Amino acid sequence: MISGLPFDDVRNLARQLPALDMAGAARVREAAERFARRSGSLGSLADVGAWLAASTGRVPRVLRPVVALFAGTHYAGEGAGVAEVQAFVDRTAAGGGAVNQACAAGDIGLKIFDLALDVPVDDIAAGAALDEKGCAATIAFGMEAVAGGTDLLVLAGFGGRAGRVSAEALLAALVPQPADAIAAPARRALEAHRGHLSDPLEALRRLGGRETAALAGAIVAARMEKVPVLLDGASALAAAAVVARLADGALAHCMVADAGGDALADSASIALGLRQLQFLGLDTQDGAAGALAANLAKSATLVLEGAEEFLRRG
Repeated sequence: MISGLPFDDVRNLARQLPALDMAGAARVREAAERFARRSGSLGSLADVGAWLAASTGRVPRVLRPVVALFAGTHYAGEGAGVAEVQAFVDRTAAGGGAVNQACAAGDIGLKIFDLALDVPVDDIAAGAALDEKGCAATIAFGMEAVAGGTDLLVLAGFGGRAGRVSAEALLAALVPQPADAIAAPARRALEAHRGHLSDPLEALRRLGGRETAALAGAIVAARMEKVPVLLDGASALAAAAVVARLADGALAHCMVADAGGDALADSASIALGLRQLQFLGLDTQDGAAGALAANLAKSATLVLEGAEEFLRRG
């Protein structure tokens, strides 16, 4: 992993992302087709299994899923939203979030990363959120999400109301969308940085928060470690938009956890060509949808494993 290196090192790492195991994915699909001829279609479960096989390079199995939730604070025109984000982190750390219950139900690990909450990033309507060194260091910190081992990583971020503006502005900079779909605060930020947003990492440091930078690092690290990723929420999609611009196929190991709860995330998912795993319409912003999706993926692997055993028995 890297630590505090400038953007060129991040770009170089992105160019070294391993290819997916498409032969493994094909084997899963072929087995699902044989099972369907004898016992009925497994539907989208076969797609989930093929994605897991391609991303990991092995038989699809989910034994150690983890939700990584990154929280950061932002300074906005009306002040810093430290109290809002700190209250969210405290509530979740105490077990009071929807994600806590979803993780407990599915035996899913939960990591909460609070990113210098008492030092908000700068107001993006007035200047850059971060300098290059600070942004690169936060990307590197996010790579630690895969430390300790996991075979399915759920990524979510929370930055309060100002964090939402940040994610919206970054997505608008990297993923074309109608001007009337962009709220006024995000438009002001885009105008402030006009002419400086063609490079995805530069756009990230200018418009993103620490939570988004860390999420981008986690996406890259997961690909390097052959860990599939479920993206949950607008901040995670904004980070994905950055990574997508760094290398072709950089998001092939990613799926979106849920659809229907966040119009911004839904439109970004479509624009980035990312498949959505479930359609529950959750908008808790704490990774709960991702935890539920991880449990669905785990169940899918068990069904596929049972189908394989059935085929072996003849």
